[in-house]
Amino acid sequence: MTDRTSALRVGLAGVTGYAGFEAWRLLAGHPHFEVVRLAAGRGAGTTLADSWPALGPGATMPIEALTTGFAADLDVLVLALPHGLSAPYLAGLQAEGLLDGIRVLDLGGDFRLRDTGTYAKAYGARHPCPELLDHAVYGLTEVHRAAIADAPLVANPGCYPTATTLGARVLLAAGCGGPVHTSCVSGVSGAGRKASARTRYCEVQDSVVAYGVGGTHRHVPEMEQELCCPVIFTPHLVPTIRGMLATVTMASPSELTQERLHELAVSMYADEPLVVVRNTPPATRDVRGTGLTHVHVRLDPERETSQAFVAIDNLGKGAAAQGLQNLNVMFGLPETMGIPTIPLLP
Repeated sequence: MTDRTSALRVGLAGVTGYAGFEAWRLLAGHPHFEVVRLAAGRGAGTTLADSWPALGPGATMPIEALTTGFAADLDVLVLALPHGLSAPYLAGLQAEGLLDGIRVLDLGGDFRLRDTGTYAKAYGARHPCPELLDHAVYGLTEVHRAAIADAPLVANPGCYPTATTLGARVLLAAGCGGPVHTSCVSGVSGAGRKASARTRYCEVQDSVVAYGVGGTHRHVPEMEQELCCPVIFTPHLVPTIRGMLATVTMASPSELTQERLHELAVSMYADEPLVVVRNTPPATRDVRGTGLTHVHVRLDPERETSQAFVAIDNLGKGAAAQGLQNLNVMFGLPETMGIPTIPLLP
């Protein structure tokens, strides 16, 4: 438990994006973190209210350009930047000796993959700062909690890998084999705030589309790294703002029973405060606005397959809420502090 009597000073870069704003929203209500500095790219030189008018004219906190000076006198640096920007920024801080004493949480993908060759293939470029990879811990809290506690740099997982991994772990523990098949649907906020033809209202509303198919999605190697087996992944964009549902399927051993599969899920997550094991399949609305993960497992004995159904909020457990969960662990605070657990209903 932290023995600080004053709040930890946080600098948040990328506050004009959806994940960045969600991180700010959660941190703003946390008793042990204080956001003292904000940064963004195109939003530099404006205020928080300029980017987010819903906050009202009183949200006058300035948004700076992201320079090395931004990190001065911080305890925590939270990066909610587009892929490829966090690594060179941290490399610049390291070169100037400005990373000493700062704990870093990266909500982007720059430090999730341990192998630089895999990174280059997934992201289409060489890793910008491979020397920091050895200092980064993959931030799936339920799996890497002990390492996260002491990590100087935590790489928050992607939303699809979070949902898929938390479900597939149960199936693997049950002895299921073969590739992990995961079919996932996500709300449009997962594509970010920047406008594109694919995410315009006329393209999304009243339609569902698969994308990143044939193993081309950059989250595939992230899942395979964590699960240590092949993953066949099909993501879909659905006409909802936030929420994610993963349906994970594997071949199961003939002796497996539904009772045993459910018991394994209950046992695996019994001590996890933000994982709920369900008797029925979850819906995305069950976790909207929260940092929870809802899991249901089901056996199909006739076809010898097992499935895990996992619901998360892609901006919650899939991004900012998991980030805050990791920050709590990093600073010895109660793990659920500041994380919403009651969904926004209806």
